[in-house]
Amino acid sequence: MAVRAASSRIHRAVAPLALCAGLTVGLTACGADPDEGTNGVGKLSATEIEGKARSAADTARAVRLSGTLVSKGDTFKLNMRLKQDGATGSVTTKNSTFELLRVGEALYLKADAGFWSHDTQGSDEPTEADAEAADKLDDKYVKVPQGDPAYKQLRGFTEMDLLLTGLTGLHGEKVKGDRDQIGGVRTVKVKGGADGEGGTLDVALQGDPYPLRFARGGGAGLVVLSEWNKDFPLTEPSKEEILDYGKQLPKT
Repeated sequence: MAVRAASSRIHRAVAPLALCAGLTVGLTACGADPDEGTNGVGKLSATEIEGKARSAADTARAVRLSGTLVSKGDTFKLNMRLKQDGATGSVTTKNSTFELLRVGEALYLKADAGFWSHDTQGSDEPTEADAEAADKLDDKYVKVPQGDPAYKQLRGFTEMDLLLTGLTGLHGEKVKGDRDQIGGVRTVKVKGGADGEGGTLDVALQGDPYPLRFARGGGAGLVVLSEWNKDFPLTEPSKEEILDYGKQLPKT
């Protein structure tokens, strides 16, 4: 009887500990300080956390931005490495996938023959001349003339400050949300509106308070921000890798 009573007491004592362990998802232990071992940003107000994230992003030298954006009914998939003087990566639209490389003011586009045979005048089939030219341009870099209407549109995908400002801005009253993990890094959420209708930003609680993920309001896309301050080379293509398109670029 004594043995069974002792066993019962032990079971009752350890049961809450087991429950605590089961409910904890690697973020906090029962009764522990959720900000222990963090950069302390989680103790701030929602507005202050957003400000810290914005300041960290503004002073960063480089970042990788990947994810999906929905704008005016069109969906874009981005995978870009960005820094102040250029960028490299890929963009996927409804019609095609193409690579972009910007070194300073020089902007290059590389795509397959299917992209180049896409007729800008809207006809159903490319002409034989278009198909022949497309084959030559397949997987070659084309330098986009700064006077081409496509230059400004395409360059927008390579502008670090422009993308970060446009893709991580919260709208509405700022509300502090739950804790989470992005890529193994503890984060705190800041929402635009109580339900995140103005977007939801995940801010790092370890190291610098960089924004690590942004869910745009209304299901307008999700972008992940990584490799903050990780430099990468930007080199213009060699002459052998470049061909001249010779007329206005196809619409993307």
